[in-house]
Amino acid sequence: MSKRLDYNQVAPGGAKALGGVYGYVTQSSLPPELVELVYLRVSQINNCAFCLDMHTRDLLKKGVKVEKLALVQAWREAGNLFDARERAALSWAESVTLVAQTGVPDAQYAEAREVFNERELVDLTLAISLMNAYNRMAISFRNTPQAAVDR
Repeated sequence: MSKRLDYNQVAPGGAKALGGVYGYVTQSSLPPELVELVYLRVSQINNCAFCLDMHTRDLLKKGVKVEKLALVQAWREAGNLFDARERAALSWAESVTLVAQTGVPDAQYAEAREVFNERELVDLTLAISLMNAYNRMAISFRNTPQAAVDR
């Protein structure tokens, strides 16, 4: 699979706008590891190889154990490996990412609100939305994962 175009060069203003949202999320009160886990889960749902590779590498650099990364996709069955906030964030990420199928039900909102205040939940939803946008850009224009470049 070859890259179709470099959207950062073609539309730098658009790339900068997405970067602004990314900057906002990084300055939020959400823990960086939690945000990266959400980015990884969204990228798994969307099958974005570029982002899967990038966020896995980022989480490893943050000290997250490979055993935890291997179970992100099956977090519900992973016992206490994921804490309450991580489980709620991953559940919310799945529901928001699959909005056409889920409609983001009240039960999921209530679950998320048990562990996130209003601001955190808005910031988390912005992070989820941002990753969905980045996934669509990377997939549509065939960004090459670093792992494929390193071969």
